[in-house]
Amino acid sequence: MLLLDTASMYFRAFFGAPEILAPDGTNVNAVRGLLGYVSTLVEQYQPTHLACCWDEDWRPQWRVDLIPSYKAHRVVAEVDEAPDVEEVPDPLQRQVPIMREVLEAFGIAVVGAPGYEADDVIGTLATGAGMPVDVVTGDRDLFQLVDDAAGVRVLYIGKGVGRHERVDEAWVQAKYGVRADQYADFATLRGDASDGLPGVKGVGDKTAASLLAAYGDLAGVRAAAEDPDTPLGPGPRRKIKDAAPYLDVAPKVVAVARDLELDRSGLALPRTPADPDALAVLAERWSLASPVTRLVDVLRVRGT
Repeated sequence: MLLLDTASMYFRAFFGAPEILAPDGTNVNAVRGLLGYVSTLVEQYQPTHLACCWDEDWRPQWRVDLIPSYKAHRVVAEVDEAPDVEEVPDPLQRQVPIMREVLEAFGIAVVGAPGYEADDVIGTLATGAGMPVDVVTGDRDLFQLVDDAAGVRVLYIGKGVGRHERVDEAWVQAKYGVRADQYADFATLRGDASDGLPGVKGVGDKTAASLLAAYGDLAGVRAAAEDPDTPLGPGPRRKIKDAAPYLDVAPKVVAVARDLELDRSGLALPRTPADPDALAVLAERWSLASPVTRLVDVLRVRGT
């Protein structure tokens, strides 16, 4: 099963491809790019199931309540009593509904959950999937899902979809010096500026990895900081203790949800478009003939 962090992919397509205009002047580069990425991945990995996981709430209030800085730098200028709106270039925002229409016409599942991010949808669908799972994302947070025994790995597109890296437990260990099941605690300790997570002041990758190597997990690190008999140095000890208010709440923010109530039906990869007439209309209206034809062909070959 392929689980796509869809926004991660269409942002990459939008910023990585030149402007391509439909007859009415609408830029459709992200739509075309997303379809191309799906074709490439399906062709390469031959999945039986696929889901485009969606941010129904890109900045859930329950996460903001715990850490107010969470993704705050991505919010459009505040509007009184209005929900937070992510700062998305208007030419990309216009393409998002088109993507959903095209995916629906193909019969490719789009899965979201009210009050949760795509990461949480991915975490839930990857847990207990009953089959090998490849998570396609440019978000390092999802490394916490990597589990060789369960057959869950990440196809990391940080360098591009065409140059993605296959992230398994050995990859995480070699890259960060921690086990995959320690990655969420590692991310909590070091922080992540791209998500507005401050981390523990003065603790970077190497210190976070060494602390987890010595004490196992975040709870062990905090217990060591409180125990004067542990060999933890005075500097790290003070930093961990000073960060107690942050460490009380951050693990819940960083952890990907794995227990949402989601409908897992309809995730089978279609062999033919669900609504070929609608797809033809969309392809003509939005100048998508080439990427649509390619994906139709890839699906047909996959189904034979």
